[in-house]
Amino acid sequence: MKRMIAMGLLGWTTACVNVSAPDKPIEINLNIKVTQEVVYRLDGDAKALIQSNPGIF
Repeated sequence: MKRMIAMGLLGWTTACVNVSAPDKPIEINLNIKVTQEVVYRLDGDAKALIQSNPGIF
């Protein structure tokens, strides 16, 4: 009998977990720096064609 009373009391004292949404929206700051380096090489014939026709591009 004592054991049943003790188990009943333990059942009443269990912890309760509450989960609720925040009041303010979640803000994520992403500080990203993107750099790009382009390296190109021209064939001799292509380079001469571009130099002889500067308005081609």
